[in-house]
Amino acid sequence: MYEFLASLTLIIHFLFIVFVIFGGLLFFVKRWALYFHIPAFLYGAYMEFTQTICPLTYLENYLLTKANLATYSTTFIQNYLYSIIYPINLTQEIQISLGTALLIINGIIYGFIIKRK
Repeated sequence: MYEFLASLTLIIHFLFIVFVIFGGLLFFVKRWALYFHIPAFLYGAYMEFTQTICPLTYLENYLLTKANLATYSTTFIQNYLYSIIYPINLTQEIQISLGTALLIINGIIYGFIIKRK
């Protein structure tokens, strides 16, 4: 059960990252989505620029520990999601670059939103 919950947490973690990067596009579907995206985007940028560990990482590790596992045993999660969320050799410079890319992508999205209004 704990491994399932850890896997579910990892999937939610991945979806949150996708939302932080591209969630501004939901404005074109539902305008109220920005009320959720702006804080998530700011939090994501803060996490990248300060190299802070996401609370979901702590939850994943806790659940894996409760399952008596050091890592995920599911092939899909281990090979795809885990490597996207926790890339090997992640350095401070790479995190700064990712944070900068996040700002640029969202700057473009919000530029379209402002232009549309």
